[in-house]
Amino acid sequence: MFLLDLQSKVPLNEQIKTQIIRLIEAGALKPGDRLPSVRELARENGINPNTAARAYSELEKEGWLLNLPKRGVYVSEQERELPARSEEIRSVLKQLKDKGVAKEEITEVLDALYKEV
Repeated sequence: MFLLDLQSKVPLNEQIKTQIIRLIEAGALKPGDRLPSVRELARENGINPNTAARAYSELEKEGWLLNLPKRGVYVSEQERELPARSEEIRSVLKQLKDKGVAKEEITEVLDALYKEV
């Protein structure tokens, strides 16, 4: 489920958090979807269970996940303020468009950026 770069300077728990948030924002993970247990996540990725637990704990504190003891970890039903983020992205893209940057160029850069994680 996750592509972790063990050579990266970005801590593994941050890589996990970033990927989960992106999956939720993209709609690949929907409210109520169950995530792997801490042990499963650690075993599948060859990482320490404490690293997985830390990522889940931080995401729970931020409202992205819901941890139900003995039942599992789920994507939270909580609504987030994505429209504000969308407006910010739109503003940046409009500036690039106004400077003459082609849509294809933006798409290439975005594709390359998301392959890095």
